[in-house]
Amino acid sequence: MWQTLATMSTGFSRALGVLASSALLAIGLLAPSETSAAGGIRRYTDAKGVVHFTNVPGDHARGAKPVLQVNARTQRAIYKFKDAVGITHYTDQSPGRGRAYTVVAVFCPACDPKSTVNWTRTRLNLTAYLGEIEAAARANGVDAALVRALIHAESAFNPRALSHKGAQGLMQLMPATAAQYGVTDSFDAAQNIDAGVRHLAMLLKRFNGDIRLVSAAYNAGEGAVKKYRGVPPYAETRVYVERVGTLLQRYRTGA
Repeated sequence: MWQTLATMSTGFSRALGVLASSALLAIGLLAPSETSAAGGIRRYTDAKGVVHFTNVPGDHARGAKPVLQVNARTQRAIYKFKDAVGITHYTDQSPGRGRAYTVVAVFCPACDPKSTVNWTRTRLNLTAYLGEIEAAARANGVDAALVRALIHAESAFNPRALSHKGAQGLMQLMPATAAQYGVTDSFDAAQNIDAGVRHLAMLLKRFNGDIRLVSAAYNAGEGAVKKYRGVPPYAETRVYVERVGTLLQRYRTGA
């Protein structure tokens, strides 16, 4: 069932629409950059207790509050597309083939402590970006299975992934990290993988090949690992480290 923004009665030309489905009420729709680009998505609750999301200026008088970022507790991507009459929709259900859309935001699939995904059985992706991963792994002396496990954990192989913190692309490069490795387009799969693997190689060297510490550093930063002299006591980082380990073993065997 579609969970999207419905059309505003004030007219097609002005409105992105109002959220009619309760399934998305708890989800902040947009990352900051996308909020600005969309003209300012705001949220308000009407007299009946129904939550709405809108960019119609007149609705600001209803006490609408800006939606600043996506709720990090959800794993779902938010998709943006226009319908046949030009209305922009946001939804957590993929529009599928045959409809042009962009991914507004996606969340690290392996970072949610409350995730119900069975990481010992979830489907592996053994073929996507095969050439790019093999080339980068070979050039940097990194296990290709580890690269694939990290991509699976970070973006679920979505090259347009964008986190609420600004991490981008397949290996979720932060802008500073991307710049460090000379990336000009973090959404370009080849550039993203090359930089991500070089960064991974650096972490492997720094932490003497300890995959748990490397995974923790990739998620929480080197400083946090050094500060706690091990995996930081963050719920997100701890589950991430375990899930990357599970995925790594599975990608090594292909099962």
